[in-house]
Amino acid sequence: MKAPIFTGTGVALITPFRRQQETVDFTKLEALIEHIINSGVDYIVALGTTSEAATMTPNERAAVQEFIVETVSNRLPIMLGLGGNNTLAITDTLARTNFDGISAILSVTPFYNKPNQRGLVAHYRAVAEASPVPVVIYNVPGRTGVNLSAETTLTLANECPNIIGIKEASGNMQQVMEILRQRPDGFRVISGDDALTYPMLTLGADGVISVIANALPKEMSTMVRLAMKGDYKKALPMHYRMLPLMNAIFDEGNPTGIKALLENEGLITNTLRLPLVKASKQLTNKLIALSNEYRSQA
Repeated sequence: MKAPIFTGTGVALITPFRRQQETVDFTKLEALIEHIINSGVDYIVALGTTSEAATMTPNERAAVQEFIVETVSNRLPIMLGLGGNNTLAITDTLARTNFDGISAILSVTPFYNKPNQRGLVAHYRAVAEASPVPVVIYNVPGRTGVNLSAETTLTLANECPNIIGIKEASGNMQQVMEILRQRPDGFRVISGDDALTYPMLTLGADGVISVIANALPKEMSTMVRLAMKGDYKKALPMHYRMLPLMNAIFDEGNPTGIKALLENEGLITNTLRLPLVKASKQLTNKLIALSNEYRSQA
């Protein structure tokens, strides 16, 4: 088993785009990375769902990865999003990817194909064998249309040494508890849902890969750190204070809400690539109001 990294708060990093031509805004990306690092988070997730990697070209993804690695400059571990619904294509990509500065990959369950549990085991075994760095499974059935069961997760955890954890975003707390109850030593269970992070931490989870932490990195990482130390009395009010914003940023999908919030914070220009579109005026106003309310409670 690899060293016990990827605990605490990881940030599912967004990708700022310029308003004109929708090209990557590397200046804003650098500023956001520095803001996040200086706010005390534990690691960064590059090119995950929140990054809009699905609408980037291969050259853009490579350029963003290289830029993030150079900007982070070994100050934090980096987990790279690398998954898909074609196992052979993933293993081929793994063979061609530059893993300098990358500590692990985050690999989503195959989407659209809807493989059964045996297919998921075979898929992840192939990915784990091909990956030169540790693998964190990403279970998000609301996006992929397939759920990785607790039994399957535990099979992979016990039989594939290179699979070191799971980002669990099923929303099924019974499933989460079964994984936590039976997982082998060192296997990380990471919340993939900001709003469920606090309850998952009280059950023994190892942290979160967070969207809201793009905008509230200090607040989220402080809450997670307190809860992981068992100081639930201090962590719970922080959780409830952030909860309205955690929920609202997903009202119209991700990263639609978080980008609207980040623009209000003056950190980025709110530009998304089709088929994603900007937040409605109604949601934008709601996020501004909730943000103002949040800040007033400080």
